[in-house]
Amino acid sequence: MASDNSRSKLDRVVADARRAREEREKGYRERALKLYPWVCGRCAREFTRDNLRELTVHHRDHNHDNNPPDGSNWELLCIYCHDNEHSRYIDSEYGDASADAQKSSATHNPFADLASLLKGKK
Repeated sequence: MASDNSRSKLDRVVADARRAREEREKGYRERALKLYPWVCGRCAREFTRDNLRELTVHHRDHNHDNNPPDGSNWELLCIYCHDNEHSRYIDSEYGDASADAQKSSATHNPFADLASLLKGKK
C-alpha cells in the first residue's frame, strides 16, 4: 500500500498535469474560436454563446501539441462529431476489421437491372 506522502505527491502531479492541459487547451481553443465560424465542420450544426461549450477543437493530425498560429491544424467539431472522429482514428490505427469492411467496395448493385424494369412499366 502506498504511503500517504507518496499518494499526495501523485495527486499533486496528476492535478498539475490536468491544470497544464487545461491551460494549453484554453489557449488554442480561444484562438480557434476567434479564427473560425462557430459551426461544426462535419454536421454543420451552428453554435451560440449558450451552447458553445459543446463545440470542440479537433487537431487534424491528432497531435495536441501542434498548434500553429494560423490554426491550420484545427477544425471545430461538435462533441458528437469529435468523438466519432477519434473513434474512427482509433479503429483505423488498430486495424479494426469492421473499419476494413467498410472500406471495401460493394459487390451488389441494386440498380443494375433498373432500365429493363422501367421498360416493362410503359
